[in-house]
Amino acid sequence: MEHTVFVPGLWWIAPFAAMLVAIAVLPLAAPAFWASNLRKLGLSVALSLPVLVLYARVRPEALAHTAADYASFIALLGSLFVISGGIVVTGDIEARPSVNAAFLAVGAVLASFIGTTGASILLIRPLLSTNQERRHVAHTVVFFIFMVANVGGCLTPLGDPPLFLGYLRGVPFTWTLRLAPHWLFVNALLLAIYYFWDRREHARELPADVARDRTRIRPLHVSGKRNLVLLAVVVASVAALPTPLREIALVAAAVTCLAVTPSSIREANKFTFHAIAEVAALFAGIFLTMVPALDILHARGADLGLTRPWHFFWASGLLSSFLDNAPTYLTFLAVAQSLGLPPEVAGVSHEVLAAISTGAVFMGANTYIGNGPNFMVRAIAEERGVRMPTFGGYMLYSGAVLIPCFVLVTLVFFR
Repeated sequence: MEHTVFVPGLWWIAPFAAMLVAIAVLPLAAPAFWASNLRKLGLSVALSLPVLVLYARVRPEALAHTAADYASFIALLGSLFVISGGIVVTGDIEARPSVNAAFLAVGAVLASFIGTTGASILLIRPLLSTNQERRHVAHTVVFFIFMVANVGGCLTPLGDPPLFLGYLRGVPFTWTLRLAPHWLFVNALLLAIYYFWDRREHARELPADVARDRTRIRPLHVSGKRNLVLLAVVVASVAALPTPLREIALVAAAVTCLAVTPSSIREANKFTFHAIAEVAALFAGIFLTMVPALDILHARGADLGLTRPWHFFWASGLLSSFLDNAPTYLTFLAVAQSLGLPPEVAGVSHEVLAAISTGAVFMGANTYIGNGPNFMVRAIAEERGVRMPTFGGYMLYSGAVLIPCFVLVTLVFFR
């Protein structure tokens, strides 16, 4: 049966919706249950099985395409995760506002090239070590989540999962460089706000703590530098190689990293495969259950009333604040493709795709559950004794800082 003929009934959105609700609710409502990756995989299997049976009967080619996309997605995230876990930055330099701002700026750049997860893993521990003599640190970690774990990742498909899914759906690799003005605008705003905020917090530190910070200096040191070459291999593979050569190169880079990296480096990073196994388990369900949802949106997306770029920016962004931003991106891309817009890129206009892309990437910072690295960064900070805001407390930060920035983005880029 042709793809344009078969449109599943609306009730086939239910497995996808249940998958997203589970990801948003269960980590908070049932943390003990959610801790097991096997249980996550069981949830994915249970919710995706009806979709698998339906599409195996009516449109098996869609399942083959989904399987290929999933393999590419996991190969990229897995290779970035493994290789960045083989690089460790240690040291303790003076925690002046300018130094902390430099950490955030470097992280915002790295996020687009080694992924928001990779940049977060690489930099959060040296940032915490640098600030260990200070008492007022939580705001620094919050801004780290804003910039390094989210906003910084929009310049390449390597930066954040939704952009890589867009690349798999036909968005050229270099197209995301069009988002450089948006990236620069928001990161510059956040960096300026952070700098003046941290100056105020630094002035509140006890003189004894400031003096101790100035004397306990250990230069920053990077171990595992050879893995920087492997990161370059990942970038080149994604940019230049077709599938399946791309996936073979990504897996080979990750295997090479595991073979040549001393175990002491991974131990220093507290590296485990738990996080990437969680991603693999959950996205198996997401990729399968979203197939009928995307088909329905392709056929009926115009009924949602989204027509302007700013509509897509806020719709994709607000949903990404509470649900995973990768399927959210594909959902609104499907809606946009159904509107008959000028097919400038991936069947939509440049401006609408920019709105969907920046909304999904930027607004993942609005909550702890908006993007995978957010909770990870929070957990590492709390392990190091930083008293982080609660879920609601974090949203007070994002409401006060991020939402005004996103209003300005709307006025400047998407009116």
